[in-house]
Amino acid sequence: MDDVDSSGFRATADEAASLENGPPLERIESVFAVYEVRVEDDQILYYGDPLAAHQPLLQELWPVFREAGYDVELAQRHGEYVLVAEPTTIGVDGVPWTNILLLLATVVSTLFAGSMWYHIDPFADPLAMWQAWPFMVAILGVLGVHEMGHYVLSRYHGVDASLPYFIPVPTLIGTMGAVIKMKGRMPDRRALFDIGVAGPLAGLVATVVVTIVGLHLPPVVAPDDVVADPNAIQIELGYPLLLEWLALAFDQPLYRDDPATAVNPVVIGGWVGMFVTFLNLIPVGQLDGGHILRAMAGDLQETIAALVPGMLFALAAYLYYVSGYSGNSVFIWVFWGIFTAVLASVGPARPIHDERLGTGRFLLGVVTFGLGILCFMPVPIAIVG
Repeated sequence: MDDVDSSGFRATADEAASLENGPPLERIESVFAVYEVRVEDDQILYYGDPLAAHQPLLQELWPVFREAGYDVELAQRHGEYVLVAEPTTIGVDGVPWTNILLLLATVVSTLFAGSMWYHIDPFADPLAMWQAWPFMVAILGVLGVHEMGHYVLSRYHGVDASLPYFIPVPTLIGTMGAVIKMKGRMPDRRALFDIGVAGPLAGLVATVVVTIVGLHLPPVVAPDDVVADPNAIQIELGYPLLLEWLALAFDQPLYRDDPATAVNPVVIGGWVGMFVTFLNLIPVGQLDGGHILRAMAGDLQETIAALVPGMLFALAAYLYYVSGYSGNSVFIWVFWGIFTAVLASVGPARPIHDERLGTGRFLLGVVTFGLGILCFMPVPIAIVG
């Protein structure tokens, strides 16, 4: 049996119950003239005609829907305007099995990758992989702290965010990083800035700690059979200024005369943290740097982001044609040139309320980008042999 609500809309009993949980229609119709309401799954769809421009309309309606426990977005469906209201929940519902399984898989993949840095053969003795646990802890630590920085500030600002999803991949470090998934709109520039900046700064603190610990651990010496093998592949990492300065400050050498001796693999965990920090601070699209610069500079961010892919392609061309590098480092910057071009085309996150940041946050953003530059290395990886 159908019910008729006080506004004259006919709805089923289930739809009527959902509508009762949504905001009162009279609080919507000041900027959006509703002529039909539907309920699809958990969403409430308000069809109607906007009475204001897109941004002012959302500025007016977003807090109304938020009070009722919904996120709202203005969309077009089949040529009609519709407000899409979706329930929002802050926090974790139930046991996050996907996150846990991916974390466990990444533990295994980073142990496997770490065993190579310790010159352990995981195929001959799989259990010996556990000796690479310091490398695993270093990698998961810097990546996890980075993502938890985003998560904590998302919770603080009432933005729905998932726990980190680690990505296990058989690379030199055993992972492609970690991500969190955010739903809904950013309330204002302060939230956009705080959530964006929290990851790099938290991750960088963990990175510095990991690097200092690694610098004080004993170096790793390659076995004689590896040194004598003419077909052995040697991996050379480029060191950013921040890593160089930390090694200098603690009087711990990064470079050694003996080619068979290398830094402790925990230092590589710090290197990963710095490289991830730099990449995330590239100021385009939905990257952390894109969030931070959008909060700092408003629409000017899109102009700056449009220049970034060309700069990365130019760096790749310089390394290849001028410096004579080929292979990994050139591929890295070509890949990121393409990736940032896609991100720039999608555009940045747009907060509901777009007021300017305060001076304190603006200066913190400048400092954060400065720290990102200290993490830059033109030739991240060179494989010899």
